[in-house]
Amino acid sequence: MLDIKFIRENSDLVREAARKKHIALDLERLLALDDKRRALIASVDEMRRIHKAQSEQTATLHGSEREVLIRELHGAKDALSHKEFELRTVESEFEEAMLAVPNIPDPSVPEGASDAENQEIKTWGQKSELPFNPKGHIELMEKLNMIDLNRGSKVAGFRGYFLINDGALLSFSIWHYALAFFLKKQFIPMIAPSLVRPENLFGTGYLPQGEEDLYKTQDNEYLAGTAEVATMGYYRDEILEQSQLPIKFLSFSPCFRREAGSHGKDVKGLIRVHEFFKLEQVVFCEARHEDSVKFHEWLNRNTEEFIESLAIPYRTVANCGGDLGLGQVKKYDIELWVPIENSYREISSASYFHDFQTRRLNIKYRDEAGKLRFVHSLNSTAIPTPRILVSLVENFQQPDGSIRIPKALQPYMGKEKII
Repeated sequence: MLDIKFIRENSDLVREAARKKHIALDLERLLALDDKRRALIASVDEMRRIHKAQSEQTATLHGSEREVLIRELHGAKDALSHKEFELRTVESEFEEAMLAVPNIPDPSVPEGASDAENQEIKTWGQKSELPFNPKGHIELMEKLNMIDLNRGSKVAGFRGYFLINDGALLSFSIWHYALAFFLKKQFIPMIAPSLVRPENLFGTGYLPQGEEDLYKTQDNEYLAGTAEVATMGYYRDEILEQSQLPIKFLSFSPCFRREAGSHGKDVKGLIRVHEFFKLEQVVFCEARHEDSVKFHEWLNRNTEEFIESLAIPYRTVANCGGDLGLGQVKKYDIELWVPIENSYREISSASYFHDFQTRRLNIKYRDEAGKLRFVHSLNSTAIPTPRILVSLVENFQQPDGSIRIPKALQPYMGKEKII
């Protein structure tokens, strides 16, 4: 969330942000609501002041004068109640309108309306050119008894799956290796809840726009699609000390997404599933743009290094304005090479937000002068499973249908091949 003072003083910048992010924004209505809200606050405060003074005056009056003033006070109290109700209504409309205001994207963010216009900034590794007829991950894993999609859909419905035998062991191996890899970078390990209260989703920017992609419980809670949500809520309504920063979490959780609007996409296999597992990097740092930029590059590079250690070809793209979320200042996606599709598929996103999320979540710190400031927040996927299995098994498949295990994972699997 942006500060209303900033929005008023930089209205052209906010309009340009909405244009670049392809977000519909009625800024004039927001500013008019703020004007009305300010006027009502002043009116209510003045009515309360007068009512308090007249109430105190009744103690000094007697007889008919006191009765007359008491009658006037009853009428004034009714008028005040009506005015307070009007203020609450306008404040509710104002707060709802504020939730639609996008963060300002970095000038380096490319123009574009969708992920098709993201800008490639790096490629790594040689695209697999397999000298035989390659198979897709579904056929490979089914023949090796690593996955059961039929029973998965029987039990869990559309996009359900079971990972079994080496499919399950390969996922565990990736988790264990990822923990060892990322903890060397001084992260605090955390297992975060998936079940979260709505204020955490509003705080991180997933609500109100993303509700259709969330699973909601009968208790008005939600199943989050990333550990970022719970991890950001960890310090909600708290004041940190500057000496604590930066704080770097490596958070693990089950994740849930309805994949609303994608019913015709990736209907088979492990690219787009409703339930998955993810290790997420989350950073809280001081309120300096240069710090956010530094940690953004660092977080994204962490995941690149992890992918390189598995020897999977990838590319990194800078997301265009239309592919940024409401709160993101800048985002990178890392995409892994999928041989059977002859294309790259997204595996990780790294974003920074300045104080957009922490202003909503009310997370502050005291700077050197003792002044309270909102911290900056960043996050990046460390690794998701089972999606990474798609690229892994397809890139490492052998002519005989076996799958060579990347060297980094062999100590965790206890073997070199899945046969």
